[in-house]
Amino acid sequence: MKKDYDFVIIGSGFGGSVSALRLAEKGYSVLVIEKGKRYEKDDFAKTNWNIKRWLWLPFLKCYGIMKMSFYRHITIISGVGVGGGSLVYANTLPKPEKAFFNQGSWANLADWEKELEPHYETCWKMLGATENPKLGAADLALKKLAGQLGKEKDFSPTKVAVYFGKPDETVPDPYFNGKGPYRSSCAFCGGCMTGCRHNAKNSLDKNYLYLAEKLGVTVLAEHKAVDVLPAGNEGENGYEIVFRKSTSFFPEKKVVKTKGVIFSAGVLGTVPLLLKLKNGNLKNLSHKVGDMIMTNNEALILNTTYRKNSPDYSEGIAIGSILKVDENSHVEPVRYGNGSGFWRVSMTPMISESRPLLRLAKFVVTPFADLKNWIKVWFTPDFAKHTPILLFMQHIESTLKFRKGLLRMKTKIEQGKAPTAFIPEAHNFAKMFSELIGAKPQVIFTESISGIPSTAHILGGACMGKTKNEGVIDPKNRVFGYKNMYVFDGSMISANPGVNPSLSIAAITERGMSFIPPKKDFEK
Repeated sequence: MKKDYDFVIIGSGFGGSVSALRLAEKGYSVLVIEKGKRYEKDDFAKTNWNIKRWLWLPFLKCYGIMKMSFYRHITIISGVGVGGGSLVYANTLPKPEKAFFNQGSWANLADWEKELEPHYETCWKMLGATENPKLGAADLALKKLAGQLGKEKDFSPTKVAVYFGKPDETVPDPYFNGKGPYRSSCAFCGGCMTGCRHNAKNSLDKNYLYLAEKLGVTVLAEHKAVDVLPAGNEGENGYEIVFRKSTSFFPEKKVVKTKGVIFSAGVLGTVPLLLKLKNGNLKNLSHKVGDMIMTNNEALILNTTYRKNSPDYSEGIAIGSILKVDENSHVEPVRYGNGSGFWRVSMTPMISESRPLLRLAKFVVTPFADLKNWIKVWFTPDFAKHTPILLFMQHIESTLKFRKGLLRMKTKIEQGKAPTAFIPEAHNFAKMFSELIGAKPQVIFTESISGIPSTAHILGGACMGKTKNEGVIDPKNRVFGYKNMYVFDGSMISANPGVNPSLSIAAITERGMSFIPPKKDFEK
């Protein structure tokens, strides 16, 4: 079978971009297929009210960088576009605590903390990670609360992928000896998660993917892989990748031939495709596909102030600080830029009650207990300016399953404790934070009304295992049952990191890529 490329990578996020560069450096020809659009700095939305440029809703011709997916047991926020989640994420690159490396399906398959240490360092360097030099109002409030709780030593500025430089400065590439693009200094506008319009955010299209394209990697935006056909029982003779345009209502299917394939489309891209292929052309896939879906045990709580003279909480970078609350939990204050108040349309009072009828009663009664201040919250003129968001994360295990449905995936509760919208530690912390700044805590309506939790960091579904009966991929990220097939994205993460996972996805990919030989040796 004539091969068009040595490798086809499905997805361009933290797994796909790292893979593209490292394979190109080894001499392989590479095609990256990305569902979303390519965005330059002036293409991003000024505020998140510009739905067409912020949200991914193809059926409404909205081709933005963020997608919201609603399931029976979870609401998921994810990224779309050339550069994947790096376009919409909050730049934050924390290394997980020790517990992450010693639990889940990958435990004991390697000394993960030791083996990944040099790869974390590589990723920090590649992504231009540096400590946030400027704490905003929400960060200072978190620091004050940490002091009141006796946790001053557990508070710190975040390590972030941002070029700070000098104010209003534009410079030649400061990271790769001039091989990268020009960069401009951060304006601390809080707009990181609607897309950086100042060319300061070190998203993947500014480093890994940029350098990969300079080495000849082809990035095909606005296309989606829909099928993979192996040549030979285990793909030993290569694969055909079937794909189509993602921004067209009546797309024509196209085919490309390749020696190897890498799934890097994130949990919401890789897992449904693998579930489809398990029942179709890749029947040798493990029955573990779709198992051990993790939410990072998260809570997203918005705290809108009602005080007249409150500071501007929109100033700063998206996440400027982090606090280790206890041995299992971290919390970060999150911000959107001035004017980005779209979330207000989906917010309802935070109700700390898991029982449905009692929760509904509290939902009705809560505003009347302090109606004057709730009215101020509901009618605040600039929602982003008055609303710091708390992102609460835990590495405690709680899992779901994804299974193939009639039109889309469906969720099931896996054995053990299901993810919950009512994490006591998160709600208690949010109440203390809101009291400190004079605010009311709110959550997305699916939590208060139906009890369905939300996450910005969905993980798992193609986890590691010692054998095919224990996982979808082996410790080198090779898919069980097939040759030259890999998974490098959030679906490979095999335990809850309890912090933002982007750095870990990149580091595990760097490690996996180190096992693939140069093309000249591969062909021997």
